[in-house]
Amino acid sequence: MTTVPTHSLSAQHSAPNIHALEFAEEAAAVVRERFSMRPDAAIILGTGLGALADEIDADAVIEYGEIPGFPLSTVESHHGRLLCGTLGGKTVIAMQGRFHRYEGYSLQQVTFPVRVLRALGADTLIVSNACGGLNPLWNAGDVMLIADHINLLGDSPLIGANDDRLGVRFPDLSAPYDAGLRALANRVAAQRSVALREGVYVAVTGPNLETRAEYRFLRAIGADVVGMSTVPEVLVAIHAGMRVLGLSIITDMCLPDALEPATVERIIAIAKHAEPKLTQVVRGVLEGL
Repeated sequence: MTTVPTHSLSAQHSAPNIHALEFAEEAAAVVRERFSMRPDAAIILGTGLGALADEIDADAVIEYGEIPGFPLSTVESHHGRLLCGTLGGKTVIAMQGRFHRYEGYSLQQVTFPVRVLRALGADTLIVSNACGGLNPLWNAGDVMLIADHINLLGDSPLIGANDDRLGVRFPDLSAPYDAGLRALANRVAAQRSVALREGVYVAVTGPNLETRAEYRFLRAIGADVVGMSTVPEVLVAIHAGMRVLGLSIITDMCLPDALEPATVERIIAIAKHAEPKLTQVVRGVLEGL
C-alpha cells in the first residue's frame, strides 16, 4: 500500500505557487489511483449540506489528508473527504466539506481543490452553501439560485503568478454563473414544485456574523444573501474554463430592524431541513446535463 504524504498548513504557506499545473496534476494522480472515471460534474457541499452525499453512489471515498496539497477542514459539519461515484445518472466527484479564509488558509489553498477537480476532467462545477438572508421578501429555509456575486473578501485566489496553461491572466466575469445551467435549474425546480429564489450572493471573510449597520450596507449595495465562501471557488472555476451553477440555502434572516441572534446549531438545523429541496434540484440538473 502506498503511503501518501500529508501536506501541512505551514508547508502549503511556503509553496511558491500551488496553482501551477504540476501541483494540480500531482494531486489528481493520487485521486485517479482510487477512481479512474472522468467526472461529468464536480460538487462542493457547504455547511449543513453534507447529507447530500448520502445520495451519491460512491465507488471511492478519499480523505483530504490523503491528497497532496489539500488543506484539512476544521469546520463543524464539514467531513473533509472526496466522494467519487454517480448521482443522477452522471459521474461526479463531490467535496464533502470545503475550506474558508477564516480558518487561516490563503485563498489559493481554499481553492486548490477546484484546480484538482478540473485536472480530473470536470468541466461543470455545482457549488452550494448556507447563507444569511438579506432580502426581506424571502424566508429562512428558502433555496436561492446564485445569479451574480459581490466579492468583499479583500482578496482573490488569482493574485500572484498566473500559469497560462490553467487560464488567462484576466478572466472575464460578465456572466460567472452559467445561464444555461441556471435555466435548467429553474426548469427542474418548477417540475418538482421547489420554490427557487434567484439573486446576488456577497462574500465576506467572517468568522463573525455582521452588525446591523453592515447588513444595511450589504443590502444597499445589491446583495440578497451573505456568506463566507463560494466566491473564491467560482473565481478559480471560471479561470479554469468551467461552467458554474451556484445554490444557496438561506439559514437565517439578517434583517437589521428584526435581527435575532444566530447560532451554528440553528443554522445547521435549518440547512438540513431545507436540504431535500436542494438535493432535488441538484439531482435534476445532473440528469439534464
